[in-house]
Amino acid sequence: MSEHIAPQPDVAPPALALVAAAGAPTGHHHSTGATLRRSTDGAAKTRSIPTCVHGEDQISKAGVVSQLRAQPDVKLVAEDGLSDATVVVVVADRVDESTVQVLHRFRRRGCRLVLVATVVDDLTLMAAAEAGVEGLVRRADATADGLVTVIQRVWAGDGAIPPDVAGRLLQHVGRLQRQVLSSEGILCTGLTARETELLKLVADGDDTAEIATKLCYSQRTIKNILSTLMMRMHLRNRTHAVAYALREGLI
Repeated sequence: MSEHIAPQPDVAPPALALVAAAGAPTGHHHSTGATLRRSTDGAAKTRSIPTCVHGEDQISKAGVVSQLRAQPDVKLVAEDGLSDATVVVVVADRVDESTVQVLHRFRRRGCRLVLVATVVDDLTLMAAAEAGVEGLVRRADATADGLVTVIQRVWAGDGAIPPDVAGRLLQHVGRLQRQVLSSEGILCTGLTARETELLKLVADGDDTAEIATKLCYSQRTIKNILSTLMMRMHLRNRTHAVAYALREGLI
């Protein structure tokens, strides 16, 4: 059997941190739609979270800094003191190209992102999701307690968005799935149905020959599919691919 499998397009799964937040229960700070999932060892209760505030408008930045300075759960740090454990609060009127570049810059440094924006429209939602923002707050709703709650959620690995925009975000993700990914046979997970089935067989311990027989492909095709998948998802080998898929709940 010598069928040719064309390389899959380099389409990464959409950033879903904000989407996960859309289904999260809201807490007492209803203006931010945030609740804190505290760790079982109580670390989220006791540790001061290193937090950096960035804003092109110095007045807006100073306002957020002033709100956070007196909060015992937050430890303000300068940009030159960032680490991969730092939460960065980016303050902006609206998300333009400059803001997106700032978000990507901090994301590349391994920081967790909270966006405080004056305007929260559809463009803001999609730009924030694409840039890896995990917490989104309207400037008008950014009380000191509310900001701390969102920072705590983001630091704990959760997401937080205003509840009234959750539906709009989910609609956008659904539209992306239907119009872009589905046309290429790629699910919202970033895998094709064939890749998902193949990974399940690898996880079951099947070798290349057994997988080829079960899926009715040649062994060369199976190797090509695996190779394309691992390159696209930046995975080192089969074991890494299975571990990633299991960890992310893809299989």
